[in-house]
Amino acid sequence: MTRHYLDHNATSPVRPEVIDIVAETMRLDGNNSSVHEEGRRASNIVEDAREKVRALVNAPVNGIVFTSGGTESIHYALHGSVKAQGLGRIFVSAIEHPAVLANAQTTGAEIEVIPVTTSGVCDVNWLKDRLDGYDQDQEGKFLACVMYANNETGVIQPIADIAGVVHDAGGLLFCDAAQAVGKVPVNFVMSGADILSFTGHKFGGPLGVGAVVAGPNLALDPVLRGGGQEMNRRASTTNTPGIAGLGRACELAQRSLARAQEIAALRDKMQKVAEASGAKIWGVEEARLPGTLCLSAPGFSGATQLMTMDLAGLAVSAGSACSSGKAKPSHVLTAMGASEDEATSAIRVSLGWNSTEADAEAFIREWPQAYNRIKARAA
Repeated sequence: MTRHYLDHNATSPVRPEVIDIVAETMRLDGNNSSVHEEGRRASNIVEDAREKVRALVNAPVNGIVFTSGGTESIHYALHGSVKAQGLGRIFVSAIEHPAVLANAQTTGAEIEVIPVTTSGVCDVNWLKDRLDGYDQDQEGKFLACVMYANNETGVIQPIADIAGVVHDAGGLLFCDAAQAVGKVPVNFVMSGADILSFTGHKFGGPLGVGAVVAGPNLALDPVLRGGGQEMNRRASTTNTPGIAGLGRACELAQRSLARAQEIAALRDKMQKVAEASGAKIWGVEEARLPGTLCLSAPGFSGATQLMTMDLAGLAVSAGSACSSGKAKPSHVLTAMGASEDEATSAIRVSLGWNSTEADAEAFIREWPQAYNRIKARAA
């Protein structure tokens, strides 16, 4: 059976060129903190990769801090900014990745949730009203957390508009861009965000390496201490092979960006047949990541869809989270006003850098047939 991988938003397959440079770098000796020839060579590899990462997202010079991935980047951005900036309040959008809310809750700051519209966009008007006349002396300095693009629906958020609202009230903006970098153009400087994070494995890079991008002169308290790595911003022996792989993935990301229209067309073909079969598409009214399709199929649970598609050779993701054997409705779709049935019958289909027409055609062939069988049994 030919397998079709339609779960790039979870982890995208590693690019062959990335595997090659990671393997090549692993064969070299040297810690990049050492001053001998081998150490200098490792340091050059890291700094070359840093420049490639910086170029992809238009980060400031010295604005890149390498981390072990998306979750550590989020942890560092939140805890580092709360401590260094003396923040007392964090606003978190209702559709953030669970890692954002979970880490925000451990900072000691007060947490407020920013609602979203039924189409999955952060409610900018609510935020404007909430911050109108915001008194930092009374309520504390604050950070707002709004992701660049949602991991379930693919809806792209109006980051520049949100940054303007936040900055007018004297706050800082953190943007989790894990789903956006390498899939759509991301320009840190133009976005207005003060801190941005992403990870390599979402767009063909290696697992276990990511980055935090910070604005010029923005102090972040180091979360990991004990060494002078990353210009004293993150202690730990540098993952030179992983960073080399991330740099190569960033270099090659231009190919994916050039395919965005093609990938979106494949997504739209799948969307069309899903809608014709009775599915509800989430975020369809808004700009979305080109390869993300989130749908609900009443009467066809997300878990059952995932298993059915897996048996048919397709890897997709359920829109609900499973804990202790019990499916929980997607918090993203619930925040958008979805009913319990809609939220638990949701799946996410996501394309990426190596997706093909055959992958889309496999979904078009298998998913409507499976849903029609479910509906026939219920009739």
